[in-house]
Amino acid sequence: MFSMNVFFIYIPKMTKTSLFSLTLLFLFCIDRSSWACSGYKITIGDKTILGSNEDAWRTTPHIWFENEGRFGAAFTGSRFDGSNGYAPQAGMNEAGLAFERLASYHPKLKVKSGQLSINNPTQYLIDILHNCKDIEEVKNYISKYDYSYFTEDVFLYVDKTGKYLIVEPYKLTMGNDASYVISNFCPSITSSQQAHQLARYHNGVSFLSNKIDTMLAFCTALSDTMHVCRNKIGDGTLLTSIWDLKEGGVNLYFYHDYTHTVHFDLQQELAKGDHILPIQNLFPTNVEFNKLGQYKTPKNFLPLGIFIVAAGGLFFFTTVFFALLLIREKFSQNNSYLQLAMIPLSLVMMYYMYLLSGSINVFYFSAPYKDVNNLWVSLSSYLPILLLILIFPAFLITIKLWKENVWGLFARCLFTLNSVVYSMLIACFFYWHFYDIFTQ
Repeated sequence: MFSMNVFFIYIPKMTKTSLFSLTLLFLFCIDRSSWACSGYKITIGDKTILGSNEDAWRTTPHIWFENEGRFGAAFTGSRFDGSNGYAPQAGMNEAGLAFERLASYHPKLKVKSGQLSINNPTQYLIDILHNCKDIEEVKNYISKYDYSYFTEDVFLYVDKTGKYLIVEPYKLTMGNDASYVISNFCPSITSSQQAHQLARYHNGVSFLSNKIDTMLAFCTALSDTMHVCRNKIGDGTLLTSIWDLKEGGVNLYFYHDYTHTVHFDLQQELAKGDHILPIQNLFPTNVEFNKLGQYKTPKNFLPLGIFIVAAGGLFFFTTVFFALLLIREKFSQNNSYLQLAMIPLSLVMMYYMYLLSGSINVFYFSAPYKDVNNLWVSLSSYLPILLLILIFPAFLITIKLWKENVWGLFARCLFTLNSVVYSMLIACFFYWHFYDIFTQ
């Protein structure tokens, strides 16, 4: 799931509250499809439904069933957490208690806590469903821990009576509305106007404004309304789960395809013993999901990751080498202006390699990529164009350097290697559609 760090800058005569409100406004003004997940709960009579959309770039969604503690439970999730298995994104237990996890943002606060530390977040979340039967017990359980550990998450817990609990990093809020919609924000610090700027939340609230229902067809349509499918490669909602807290069942929809569903009965699955199932194997072939699986980035394809890191190292070395060479030779060499130009260009490209090795968003969102928190990241989206403009002159200069033998052998080899790496990066940029800016 997507995380965000917002750095506060001191502005004279501006309070922390007003600065935070301004930051939230900026956050909601951008395309918020980079944030993961949305959900809702609906209660009519004695029937309660929890709907969850998990939006992620991972290709390993699973559902698993565990007979542990007071209550057996089912979980869905896609992020592998080593020896802990998969981290739960949503789930439900035999008592009709269900939950959903959503990425969010809350400024860090300095609080003194005598609560227990959360050392294993995956096991902590699993244990809640194995040990609690209703919202009151969940609240008591969580209150024992320093739940501000989850500074980039918000949780929705719902029991079969329709009561729900919102778990924010510094606040627990109980409710009992007939319907409730949530997405990637902390309700206690987000105004209704700000929340409605998040398309998925707005779509869900609008859908429920005229009618609420707990029928599967209605909930499927609601989940569909709140799902995400991004333009670049069709990625978005990885898994939709609709949990029936009264009947103890769940319907799954894979990769924002709402024409096919798979149903699981919790009691029947628990009777089979503990087991885990890859969700993509339960559904017909999904072309968009296959496209996602084949899409290579430095984050999911090791050779690309090594190449980007190595390129960054090359650009760092190039910066240092030509800077020292110019200092030693005092600009006395022919074409010394080229050596001087290589210094800022290599520094800029080193920074870009750093971004490509760290940020996953740039590979999935349309060019030019925009980051409201960092102007330099936004400007870096134009570096592939700069490199495309420079590549032909770079090869002409390379030929000239070797033909005229104006530099030392190592300097010529280093310049040539940079030109080769530039061309390899341009090929990657075309593959990642970084040049789609020309078609926008």
